[in-house]
Amino acid sequence: MKANVYTGRNSVEVQTVPDPTILNDRDAIVRVTSTAICGSDLHLYDGYIPTVKHGDVLGHEFMGEVVEVGKAVTNLAVGDRVVVPFPIACGACSACERDLYSLCENSNPNAGIAEKFMGHSPAGLFGYSHMLGGFAGGQAEYARVPFADVGPLKIDDDLTDDQALFLSDILPTGYMGAEMCDIKPTDIVAVWGAGPVGLFAIMSAYLLGAAKVVAIDRVPYRLDLARKLGATPLNFEETSVLAELQDITAGRGPDHCIDAAGMEARNGVTVVDAYDRVKQAMRLETERPHAIREAIMACRNGGTVSIVGVYGGLMDKFPIGSLMNRSLTVKTGQCHVQRYMRPLLERIRNGDIDPTVIISHHLKLDQAPHGYEIFKHKQDNCTKVVLNP
Repeated sequence: MKANVYTGRNSVEVQTVPDPTILNDRDAIVRVTSTAICGSDLHLYDGYIPTVKHGDVLGHEFMGEVVEVGKAVTNLAVGDRVVVPFPIACGACSACERDLYSLCENSNPNAGIAEKFMGHSPAGLFGYSHMLGGFAGGQAEYARVPFADVGPLKIDDDLTDDQALFLSDILPTGYMGAEMCDIKPTDIVAVWGAGPVGLFAIMSAYLLGAAKVVAIDRVPYRLDLARKLGATPLNFEETSVLAELQDITAGRGPDHCIDAAGMEARNGVTVVDAYDRVKQAMRLETERPHAIREAIMACRNGGTVSIVGVYGGLMDKFPIGSLMNRSLTVKTGQCHVQRYMRPLLERIRNGDIDPTVIISHHLKLDQAPHGYEIFKHKQDNCTKVVLNP
């Protein structure tokens, strides 16, 4: 089959690789009909996630048709149309029993590697390094889905792939980012990053009752889309974000701050931005932490900082004094996608949220390298690339 594979820093290629096979009775094989390039994939592409190997199949947002099931999979049948969550979860461990699916204790066969980096291992993830399981991803014609009796959600024909695909990751992730804020009707929410996850966080904050949402980014077309979704846009290259947020909130700061930017956040061409970029390039820190620093400093006393942007390791100059002294609450995590898929499916079906508004490009799988380039470099007004094998 054809698949998009990692071939080095800032390099991917569509190559012919072996077809996946059933390895466990709880496996399924899915013929991929739609997959997507995620902002998290760019961290792999840019070389900032360790233990990615040459030839690894990338991609963790995908859906398709079941073509084979293991003997223990009784909830799916050949021909079923499914969307697959990016965390792989067994459904039976202590974490899964608490609906903390991205922390599954049984799905990462390389947990020992992750423990060296993180202290404890999270769940295995599709297409996201050997530290997180070494599982082949979904930017391919076919994918093996472990624990298929737990993860995949069947999708009826009343919804298109474009409507359902983002249930695999970014829609639940944006929603969880907003949900962790425990939003009240008078609350003001600020979102760092107007990429796909940030845009879904904006939509979700309004769904959950926010009075006002502010979107912080530097790319005009992304800020324009955030404005169309009802957010107040702030271009951090043109204004002081902290000063603007003070003005908007009468000096108190936003009630909740959502970091949807993560480890490659930027702050224009300031000295701090240059400092972080140099340290990250020299591998002296794995993150560019400007967004999370600013979110902490901006948040009102007693507010919530919600982190759903991906971080991989260590950062410098973290403002722990501000965090501790002002009674801020921090909530974070890889999304527990399985918890949110069914409720959000109903939100889509009811017309409460339209995931398709973020799609800018449909490409063939063979065009994946081009898709990565335009997404990374914000070319051709690219907000989200969907690949159709």
